[in-house]
Amino acid sequence: MLSKLLYVFIGGGIGSVLRFGISLLMMNVNKTAFPAATLISNFLSCLVLGLTVFLLGEKFNSEISIRLLILTGFCGGFSTFSAFGFETIELIRTGNTMYAVLNILLSLSLCLGIIYFLTRSQS
Repeated sequence: MLSKLLYVFIGGGIGSVLRFGISLLMMNVNKTAFPAATLISNFLSCLVLGLTVFLLGEKFNSEISIRLLILTGFCGGFSTFSAFGFETIELIRTGNTMYAVLNILLSLSLCLGIIYFLTRSQS
C-alpha cells in the first residue's frame, strides 16, 4: 500500500510543479482575462493520459504502478478541473462571457477530443 501511495505522491508532485510552471510562464505571455494556463495544463494532461493508454495498450490495464504514477498522480496534479470551473465562473462574473464560453468550448473539445483520438482503437 505504501508503494502505491508513493507512486501517486511522486506523479502528483511532478504534475503540480509543472502546472505551476505553466502558470508562471503564461503570466508573462497571456495579458488577457482568458485562463490560458489552465487550458494548456488540462489539454497537456489529457494528451499525456491518451498517449499513455495508446502507447501501452493492453499493458496499461495490467501495470498498476504506471496507472498510479502517470494517470492518478501526474495527470491528477497537472490537470485542474476545479481551476477551470472557478476561472470560468469568474469570467462570467466580470462580464467576460465570451471568454467563458470560449474557455468551455475549447476545454471540452480539445481535452475530450485528444483522449478520444488517442484511445479510439482501445475499445
